[in-house]
Amino acid sequence: MTFHLAVALNDTGWHPAAPPGDVLEPDFWVSQIQEAERGLATLVTLEDGFARPGLDSVLIALRAGPVTSHIGLVPTVVATHTEPFHVSTQIATLDWVTSGRAGERIKVSADPAEAALFGRRDPASETREGLFEEAADHVEVQRRLWDSWEDDAEIRDAATNRFVDRDKLHYIDFVGSHFAVRGPSITPRPPQGQPIVTALAHVDTAYRLAARCADLVFTTPDGVGRDGPTGDAATTLRGVRSAEAEIGRVGASGATGGGQQPTQVLGDLVVFLDDDATAASTRWTRLDGERTLRSDADVFAGTVEQLATKLEGWAAAGLDGARLRPAVADHDLPRIARDLAPELARRGLTRTAYEADTLRGLLGLEKPADRYAGVQ
Repeated sequence: MTFHLAVALNDTGWHPAAPPGDVLEPDFWVSQIQEAERGLATLVTLEDGFARPGLDSVLIALRAGPVTSHIGLVPTVVATHTEPFHVSTQIATLDWVTSGRAGERIKVSADPAEAALFGRRDPASETREGLFEEAADHVEVQRRLWDSWEDDAEIRDAATNRFVDRDKLHYIDFVGSHFAVRGPSITPRPPQGQPIVTALAHVDTAYRLAARCADLVFTTPDGVGRDGPTGDAATTLRGVRSAEAEIGRVGASGATGGGQQPTQVLGDLVVFLDDDATAASTRWTRLDGERTLRSDADVFAGTVEQLATKLEGWAAAGLDGARLRPAVADHDLPRIARDLAPELARRGLTRTAYEADTLRGLLGLEKPADRYAGVQ
């Protein structure tokens, strides 16, 4: 089984003192994604949020799609202030543009500053549990909309002037506490059927969100979440599995429309990579002298060989992979792609070539059946 190597891209790096770069230039992002693809990474995630200036992560992914071939593209979606109908069409479009390599990282915002940008809700009246419940509904609406067109609904019959078979388009009629969406979508069913949904989880409420609606969850072994230390790799894995058991869910391919595989779990790690551990630690200290790094995930400073050994330990503990956060993108990302990835492959952990053309394929997930197929 492949140990998945993923890369989390965040401007010029995850250290706040990383040297500035042309983050408003699309080619800045494209070059980073192409670098990760050279390292045979399963996917890249693109950070985003309403309180940070910069380019929209979904649009960055759309720009990168035509100039990459295999790597999964997973932009961040803030569920708290967005409409699932619009987001579903964006991610479905990304899946079409990439021929089946789209995903999303669902994110919850409790930030009053972000709420003030919209002026439509009072964050003081909302609970964290309520926000996570809203995010779960957000994903459920998206998943139903992705299924609202059957795979062969588009017929393009010029003789009868029919673009679609209307019997193969379906109302989703979703009514919940936060959304009431009739559907169907305006975008045909994505090539993957269901693009990959991911979530970052530190605590039980987030683990339950991931168990309800995600295919893949990022955890933070040896990190520090909102409620304190998160525990080692085995502990974070148990947290995910416990949440799955609590809600009575076996699979992770959709709350009501997927297969029966368990949620795949990747560990997050901020990395400083150098030829020797002293150089990596010195670089971290120097950057902290300009602006201190504060991270929910653990921070690794050392050599490629040392990091490969650590990731071997994660694999032995049962994690399905690692999502690495380059501390300084132009230094640490090439080290990940050109040095670490070959070392992991040499140890038999990761792939030596891309074995599939879709993100679901790279993750070993089949295309799920359409929940509405055959329903009149």
